[in-house]
Amino acid sequence: SSVVGLWLCGQTINLMTLGGLALAVGILVDEATVEIENIHTQFHHTNSVARAVRLGNAQTAVPRLLAMLCILAVFVPSFFMEGAARELFVPLSLAVGFAMIASYVLSSTFVPVVCVWLMRRSRDERKVTSDESRQRSSMSLSTFLVTRYSSLVTLFVTFRPLVVIVYLIACGGIIASVGSRLGWEIFPSVDVGEFRLRLRAPDGTHITKTEQITLEVIDVIREQVGGQNIELTLGYVGTVPASFPINAVYQWSRGPEEALLRIALKHGSGISTEGMKETLRAELAKRLPDVRCSFEPADIISEVMSFGSPTPIEIAARGSSLDDNRAFILKAKAELEKLPFLRDLQIAQSLDYPTVNVQIDREKAGLSGTTASQISRSVVAGTSSTRFLVPNYWPDPKTGIGYQVQLEIPQPVMRTSNDLGMIPVNHSGDRALLLRDVADISPGKMPGQFDRYNMKREITLTANVVGRDLGRASQEILAVLNRLEKSGEKPTSVTTELRGQIPPMRQMLSGLGIGLVLAVVVIFLMLTANFQSLRLSLATVSTAPAVIAGVVVALYSTGQTINIQSFIGAIMAIGVAMANAILLVTFAEQRRHAGDTGREAAIHGAASRVRPI
Repeated sequence: SSVVGLWLCGQTINLMTLGGLALAVGILVDEATVEIENIHTQFHHTNSVARAVRLGNAQTAVPRLLAMLCILAVFVPSFFMEGAARELFVPLSLAVGFAMIASYVLSSTFVPVVCVWLMRRSRDERKVTSDESRQRSSMSLSTFLVTRYSSLVTLFVTFRPLVVIVYLIACGGIIASVGSRLGWEIFPSVDVGEFRLRLRAPDGTHITKTEQITLEVIDVIREQVGGQNIELTLGYVGTVPASFPINAVYQWSRGPEEALLRIALKHGSGISTEGMKETLRAELAKRLPDVRCSFEPADIISEVMSFGSPTPIEIAARGSSLDDNRAFILKAKAELEKLPFLRDLQIAQSLDYPTVNVQIDREKAGLSGTTASQISRSVVAGTSSTRFLVPNYWPDPKTGIGYQVQLEIPQPVMRTSNDLGMIPVNHSGDRALLLRDVADISPGKMPGQFDRYNMKREITLTANVVGRDLGRASQEILAVLNRLEKSGEKPTSVTTELRGQIPPMRQMLSGLGIGLVLAVVVIFLMLTANFQSLRLSLATVSTAPAVIAGVVVALYSTGQTINIQSFIGAIMAIGVAMANAILLVTFAEQRRHAGDTGREAAIHGAASRVRPI
């Protein structure tokens, strides 16, 4: 039923829909379990299987409906989320919703029919004396546990004001003390057995030198990891040529001084990738001090959740003046280097790329019979190829196929600025004219690339986080940026933006938190309408603090963080707890309407429902 419903809604079978079905499996059994247990209870009042099934089904129909609606209610807020959170949780909510609705319908129709068929027995087989029944009950372990539980509930009911106060204080204390120690992440960290390493040699390094550095880095990795533990080594040095286009999402490099390595470890090697990264950082810094290294996400979840950022932490300084952007980003880098949990902190762009400045002397050029346009075209032809100026094709007279003809100076020939000055320049005279005759050639520096966002230049700072959860790391990073702004060290023309995994993490978890609160409110209003009593509704919802406290303790004791997965589990746990509370409160209310006092109804409702719960 859930698969058909997902198909009708245009959804697919994916990680989130399968997760929703996995969450719903246990609850799907609960619907039938509650009904079958109540059918067995009815055998104490009638020997007719059909009558017992009808009574058991009728008594649990409304409580099971409310329980189902409570579980559905905790997922309704996902439809009001925005961005990536909505795309993730709507499929999961639909999968759970369709499964729960189908479970209720089947437990109210199909399960009773099957019960009549399987439980059919003769009236004589069902007849037992009260003494035999009492003897069998006394031998039942479940009956013994229910009796002990009933005695405990009686004691608690006697001191109910004190119990409520202690309960609220204990849950609040656990949530406040233990919950504040939990970290925040988007998804739990997963060791996928591979890592990706970006190498950046000094700006302007020749590609052959970069290749040698890359091979040396691979040797270091083999030494530290062990060659027998490496499954695959994949690397790319330099930029992607224009003749081999590739989406920059998958492969991006800034120049010939950059290389990208991807290392896959053998399955079962027993090597922790996070620990290996720390070892490689220290070893590479010692052997190759001039080479900057940065580890990038290798698993699909981290890549997607970074939303295009190369690392989980990316800080962008944006403004109309590149000099102001640079000054601020350097100050921010100096301050962020003091944070012990940041690794691979570096400016993403090349700000001091080596250049050769060609300053044309227009007076000499005019006297020599040439122009700035002719000089620049000659420089382009000499440093790259004539095909960028005038495409020249030679048709083969035999085949008629045209071939492109181009002239270029071999790169090994042009090594120094003096060689650049020997480039011939087009002019109107007869004597050979060289570039050095009409221009001054000198070394210089300039940004290797210009990044713009909304027509404003920006410089970015990237970093990884080690030994600290993303939530606390983001708080400390924001504190540094706010301190720089308040101290006046950030120019007014510069705006900063924190990118990477932090913005989606905050958006998703805040949306889930608000959704959880709204779900509890919706359930409270729904129960109030059903019970026509605020006190009964409050008693049902009062299970939420205990569930949250239990979730917090479980996460803290197992070293886990608050993330999307654990939040989904917490939401489902709250829904299940309220569904169980509804069963107990409903049967207790039925006993009260039958004439029991409030105390007796509470004790009897708890004792009669503890086994199915």
